[in-house]
Amino acid sequence: MQNFIEIWQYMPHGMCLLWQPWLVALWAGSDLLIFLSYAAIPFALLTVLRKRKDIPFSGLVVLFASFILLCGLTHLMGIVTLWYPIYPWVGMLKLATGLVSAATAVVLFRLIPTLTALPSPAQLAEANQQLEAEAAAHDATLAKLEELVSERTEELRVANANLAVQAREAVHRSANLLSVVTSLTRQTARGHERTDEFVDTLLGRIHSLARATSTVIRGDDNYSGDLATIVKLQLEPVLLTYGERIDIQGPPTQIISEAAQQISLAIHELATNAQKYSFARDPGARVAIAWTVEDRDGSQLFTLTWREDLPGGGTAEEPSAEQAGFGTTLLTRIVPRVLRGTAVRTLADGKLEYRLEAPASAVLADPADTAAAALAARLVDENFDDD
Repeated sequence: MQNFIEIWQYMPHGMCLLWQPWLVALWAGSDLLIFLSYAAIPFALLTVLRKRKDIPFSGLVVLFASFILLCGLTHLMGIVTLWYPIYPWVGMLKLATGLVSAATAVVLFRLIPTLTALPSPAQLAEANQQLEAEAAAHDATLAKLEELVSERTEELRVANANLAVQAREAVHRSANLLSVVTSLTRQTARGHERTDEFVDTLLGRIHSLARATSTVIRGDDNYSGDLATIVKLQLEPVLLTYGERIDIQGPPTQIISEAAQQISLAIHELATNAQKYSFARDPGARVAIAWTVEDRDGSQLFTLTWREDLPGGGTAEEPSAEQAGFGTTLLTRIVPRVLRGTAVRTLADGKLEYRLEAPASAVLADPADTAAAALAARLVDENFDDD
């Protein structure tokens, strides 16, 4: 320790330079510039570390800053030794610099594989571009998915709305049909005293409505049915027995459910009477059913005709008032009024003809107009009560 304290036993470094002013100035100036630079560099590195917490291997940066600062201090001490021979202290400082330098070198060599594996700025830029492209692709996919979901949601909304409309339509039609059936039951009961006759007549009329309704339901979304199919369904029991004596003619005609119900009831009544009073009495009795849709006075008119002919010499008969009752009222008053038309039933020269005329709009109209069935139920009661 004596040597560390008694430094004056050594010569100042300036004596080695012969104290030549220019050489001393050159030596001291160079060391000062190096010290200032070596002091500024660590300050800059530590400032970056303080502001950027995400820099990897920050410990290595601290080692480099310490190593550079210590190197700068050795140069500062080199200036001091020009006049003051503090060589022991300078030696200790150089030892510290050497230790830090060695530690920095060891750490640096150990980190070489990791440092060389770090992507270059060009690689980072390329990776960033790929990520941006993938992000753009994901955004485009998400936009398409959102558009698809929006379309599917709109389709589902429309489908639900259509289902709701159809459900309301079905409920409304069912309620109207039940009203007609209820009125038919009540009015049929008034004309029959015997239970078996009442049941047979009522079941026939209900089956007539059921056939017409089932035909319409099997149609498209417009709740329409083919008139020829409806007529044949109503005549099915008669066709099985007297098919060769029944002629059905008419163009393909789609009619709405309310018209199908009314025409079915009319065909059922006419077929029942023909089976009782014509086919059973005259083996040559024939029936012709036809319909047309034609222009008349600037509007279309639907016409349905039923003709019974007894060529064997028999005479077609009208049912008696007791036998006819509600059936006659249904044919001549209720059905034409529901269809906003007219009906005529005539008997002459052994022939019976039933002619129903109605505006085509009442038969082929928009099926959204479902008020006709409710009107039918009301007319069933009003017209029969008038008789």
